[in-house]
Order: sequence, then C-alpha cells, then structure tokens
Amino acid sequence: MKTLLVIAGPTAVGKTSLCVRLAKRLHTDVVSADSRQLYRELSIGTAKPTLAEMEGVRHHFVNSHSILDPVNAGRYEQECLSVLNALFAKKDIIILSGGTGLYINAVCAGLDDMPPVDPVLRAQLLARFQQEGLPNLQAELRELDPVYSQSADLQNPIRVTRALEVCLSTGQPYSSFRRRQTTERPFRSVLIALERPREELYLRIDTRMDAMLEAGLIDEVRSLIPYRHLSALQTVGYQEVFPYLDGEYDYEEMVRLLKRNSRRYAKRQLTWFRNQANYRWFAPDEDEKIVREMNDTGRMYDV
Repeated sequence: MKTLLVIAGPTAVGKTSLCVRLAKRLHTDVVSADSRQLYRELSIGTAKPTLAEMEGVRHHFVNSHSILDPVNAGRYEQECLSVLNALFAKKDIIILSGGTGLYINAVCAGLDDMPPVDPVLRAQLLARFQQEGLPNLQAELRELDPVYSQSADLQNPIRVTRALEVCLSTGQPYSSFRRRQTTERPFRSVLIALERPREELYLRIDTRMDAMLEAGLIDEVRSLIPYRHLSALQTVGYQEVFPYLDGEYDYEEMVRLLKRNSRRYAKRQLTWFRNQANYRWFAPDEDEKIVREMNDTGRMYDV
C-alpha cells in the first residue's frame, strides 16, 4: 500500500531539515501542511523554507497561492489529495509535513460535513474581532459551545470565528457537527510528531524571531498593511507588528510579544498533537528510528 509519512510538530522544532534528509533518502517529495506558508506574499513571518534549505527537494504547497485567493481546510483537503494522487502514481512514499493539525487531519481522515455559513455573518464576526478583540468572541463561544471550547485552540481567531459562525447560523453547538468519522483513503498514514526539550525549543523560537527581524520582517509586514484585514494575516508573526507600525507600542515591546506569542503558539501546537493520541513522538535527529517506525508498523490513522 502507498504510504503517507506525516512529520508534524510545533514551529521551530526542526521539521524542514528532517524532511529534506528523509526525502533524499526515500527519493520522494515533501507536501507542506502549513496554512500560511502556501501564501506567496507571506515569507519571512511564516518561516517559509528557502530554496537553499530545500536542497533541491521538491516542496508542494509552498508559494502556491495568493492571500487574495484564500485556502481553508476543505479546499486544502481537495487540492492536496489531487496532488498526492499524482505523486503516488510514481512514488510509494510521500512526506506530508507541517504544524497545521487541521490540514493534516483533513488529508488523512477527511473533514466533518459542516453546514454552509452566510458570508454576511462571517464578515460581521471578522469586524467584531477587529473592533472588540478576541476575548469577547471567546466568551461567547464558551457560552454557546462549552464542549468544543474545552478542547479548541481559543487563541486562534480563525478557529473561534468559524465555530461561532456555525453556532449562530444553525442555533446548534459547533461540536454537534464534529462526528469525527474517518474517511477511507487509498494510502496508509504513518503519524510522526517531533519534540525537543521545552527550553531548547523556546530558545530556537527566540533565535528564529531575531533572525526574522534581521531578514526584514518589519518591511514585509509594512508591505502587507493594505491586506491586514485578511484572515491569512490574523496570525502570529504579523499581528504583533501591525500595532507597532501603528505606533501603539515600541520596538522592544513588539519583539517581546513576537517571542512570547510564538512560544505560546508552539505550546498550543504540542498540546493539540498530543491530544490526538495517535502520533508517535521522536526527536528531530532520530531519522533511523522514524524510518524503522514507518517500515515496521505503518500505524494507521485513527481519529
């Protein structure tokens, strides 16, 4: 059977370098499961791998879309499965790597069938987020759907507003539509998650943020001011810089927030993947053990 080798984990843990080594060893491609790196306009703030870092390994869904042509999990699922189908026609193993757990779930197991949402309601919630901030939306979601609120990443405005859209448009909790039914795929999914000691990971995040700033993060964000309202930019690495450019706080405070929020984001990613309970955990340099895990067990995806 064809094998999808999933390499997941938090930001800055070392997914890119490991995937490049594995791809060379396995003579295959890497498919990105990162909800921001697929946008061409977002480079520095998303820690997008450079051509040098890719080392000649073909990466899919990196620089593949524009922020003016937004991608959600449902669209990603369809487009990614199409790419995988073409790749599996020539290769037995494909690597899927990223930190966006929902995108990985969509590809490996399929998404729940959610009801359509009125675009007017979506625009209203986005306006509320921009005017009132996230705490008010979080509080409303906790009231309307306490079940989902217990497990959801409530620091992610996209997740919060999406759940509220369903609650408000249907009058039913978002969690009631999440039946978690696995869709059969024509490939097996081997689920690997990466981890490092917490302090080591946080140091890597801080170092990466310093490098982003030196590489021109502020100029990149400044060029995106006309698009700051788009959902693609409601994310760590951009939302901390816009207020700085508005004069709301000084450079030192911006740097502090960038590092703090990136560390918090990594912590949420780790929590999410651990809560899935179907990942095997490895260090980013355990190439041999990961390949052995893939060859020996080929653990099936189980939601």
